[in-house]
Amino acid sequence: MDLKQIEIVGRHPGPRLLILAGVHGDEYEPIAAVRRLADQIDREDLNGSVTLVPIANQPAYRRHSRIGADKLDLARTFPGSPNGTPTEQIAHAITKLIQQSDLMIDLHTGGLAMEISPLVGYMLVSDPATLQKQRQMATAFGLPIVWGTSAKLEGRSLSAARDANVPTIYAEWGGGGGCQADGVAAYTTGCLQVMADCKMTSAPTAAAPADRCVIEDDRDTSGHLQLNYPAPHGGFYEPTLALDTDVRPGDELGRLFDPFTSQATSIRSTQTGRLITRRVLPPVEAGDCLAVILEDPAETGANNE
Repeated sequence: MDLKQIEIVGRHPGPRLLILAGVHGDEYEPIAAVRRLADQIDREDLNGSVTLVPIANQPAYRRHSRIGADKLDLARTFPGSPNGTPTEQIAHAITKLIQQSDLMIDLHTGGLAMEISPLVGYMLVSDPATLQKQRQMATAFGLPIVWGTSAKLEGRSLSAARDANVPTIYAEWGGGGGCQADGVAAYTTGCLQVMADCKMTSAPTAAAPADRCVIEDDRDTSGHLQLNYPAPHGGFYEPTLALDTDVRPGDELGRLFDPFTSQATSIRSTQTGRLITRRVLPPVEAGDCLAVILEDPAETGANNE
């Protein structure tokens, strides 16, 4: 599998940073941000090297879709196979890049179907030095939510990085189609801030947002967004609440309509916390994720600062 990449090698020795975009073919802000990074990174001021993958999942991108024609989700297919389907071959090629890297950033959005609050996350890996480096990178990225989640989830770029002991963060921003300029800017700035914090450039290190929310939740399924609030049946979904709304059990998150009878099923919260993901693409099938709530640290025993 020919995985197109841009390699920027600095004048001085330093870490090898891998930045992924387009793991899902309908996530556009990361692709635009990587293009900007290719223009903005100055190799004369670079310690180490940066490998940029502008569109990791080209088959899905060409289909304007989250997944390729083989129906596999690249973000659930790692470490892949050199002799498998196109998605499995892509996962294998990226796994090799991860194993050759010292650090990684994987950029995502909610795609066409979902809208996600700006957040940066990492796996709560067992190696103390790797975990601390990930916390440092997540703080430097500068988004308002920092979320550490289970290291037991498999099939992801993060799990491939976990197995290779490569400090890795991922980011989420927006979604719902299009390419938001503020998301592109935040991702570009975030990557550059991580590079500065890791002493890969001479740029000053930015201060963390004063109002950021930091939560670490090591429950086995934490971070698995697609498991949350599955649609009980197919229909036409209309969300009720805006992102970042504080919710309690019983609050209505949205309504799922039968488009032919207008009969509605109310989708209600079973948790206390903050709405960080909502479905914005109306057509749904049974089992589709409709919402994700970042639970109150007092309820989960997580840490908040």
